[in-house]
Amino acid sequence: MRTYGAAAAAIFIASLSAACSGQPAAGQPQGLPPTPVQVADARTIPIEDTTEYVATLKSIRSTTIQPQIDGQITQIFVKSGDMVADAAPLFQIDPRRQQAAVSSQQAERPAREASLAFARQQQQRASELFAAGAISRQELEQAQTALQTAEANLQALQAQVEQQQVQLRYYTIAAPTAGVIGDVPVRVGMQVSPQTLLTTIDQNDTLEVYVSVPVERAREIRAGLPLRVLSSDGRDTLAATVVDFVSSHVDEATQSILVKGAVRNPSGALRSQQFVRARIVWKKTEGLVVPVTAVARVSGQFFVFVAETAEGKLVARQRGVKVGQIVANDYPVLEGIKPGEKVVVSGSQKLVDGAPIAISQP
Repeated sequence: MRTYGAAAAAIFIASLSAACSGQPAAGQPQGLPPTPVQVADARTIPIEDTTEYVATLKSIRSTTIQPQIDGQITQIFVKSGDMVADAAPLFQIDPRRQQAAVSSQQAERPAREASLAFARQQQQRASELFAAGAISRQELEQAQTALQTAEANLQALQAQVEQQQVQLRYYTIAAPTAGVIGDVPVRVGMQVSPQTLLTTIDQNDTLEVYVSVPVERAREIRAGLPLRVLSSDGRDTLAATVVDFVSSHVDEATQSILVKGAVRNPSGALRSQQFVRARIVWKKTEGLVVPVTAVARVSGQFFVFVAETAEGKLVARQRGVKVGQIVANDYPVLEGIKPGEKVVVSGSQKLVDGAPIAISQP
C-alpha cells in the first residue's frame, strides 16, 4: 500500500510540474491535428428581389362551341385533347328532317319555273296583240303583272331553298378555328339546343398568366416587370415574360390586384386553366452571397465558419450571420461577412470555434 501511494504521489507531482512549466506530461497528446476543410470566397453577385405567387394560365383565344339548331347528336368526331384544324368537323346532328324540307322546296322549283315561262309567253303575246290593236291596255298590264308575279314567286322559292340549305349546314358543327379540344360533355343520342355547351377550343400557343398580387405591393407593381412561370418545384423556368397589364382596381373579396403577362407556349407543355408558380422580379441589386453548404442553423440563428489566421496558424472562427432567401445555390448575406472572406463549405461538422484547419482541394 505504501509503495502504491508513493507511486501515485510521484505521478501527481510530475504532472503538476509539467503544467507549471507549460510542457505536456508524458503520455498526453501534443494537440489536435488540423481538420481538412474546403473553403469558398464570399462573393458579390446581382441578386433579384422576387416574390412567388400561385397563378393561373388562360388561353388568349378560347372559343365556346354551341349548336345553332335543335336536334339529336348522331356522331362525335373528336375527343378531349385532340388538336383540330380550322373548319374540321366536330359533331353531327341528325339532319334528315331538314334535308326533307330542302328536297321538298327544290321539287317545287320546276313548277315555278314553268309558271314563269308561261307568264313570259303570255306577256309577249299580249304585247304583240296590243300593238296590233287587238286587246286593250288593261289586258296588256294584266299579262305584265302575271309575269312579274311569276318571277317574284320563283325568286322567293330560291331564297327559301338557300335559307334551308344554310340551315342544313348547321347540322354539321365545324371548328371555327384551329386549336385543342376541351372537355366534351355531350354524348351520341343526346338532344341539344342552342343553349347546350358542346365543347371548347383553346389555342395554347400563346397563353396569359393571371397573378393576384396583394394590395400591399400596389406601389411597386408596374408594366415591364419580369414575370416567370416556374416548374412545380420552383427550380426551372418554364416561360419568361413581362407584366403587360395591371388592373386599375382592387378585388374586393381578396384585396389583391390582377397582373397579367403573355406567355409563349410553342411546345404545348402548358395548358389553359393550369395552376402554376409565378415569380415577379421587383428589382435587381448587387449583394454578397455564400454557398448554402457553408451556412448552419442552430436554434433559429444562422452561423458560418470563417477561415482566419491566428498566431501563424489557420483556424476556423464561428460567426453569426443574417441571411436572406436562397438564390439558386447561395444564401444572400445581409450581415456578418465581408467580401473576399473565406467560409468553410465542407467539413464544418467536425469544427468548433478556434479549431485549427487545413484547406484541402475539392
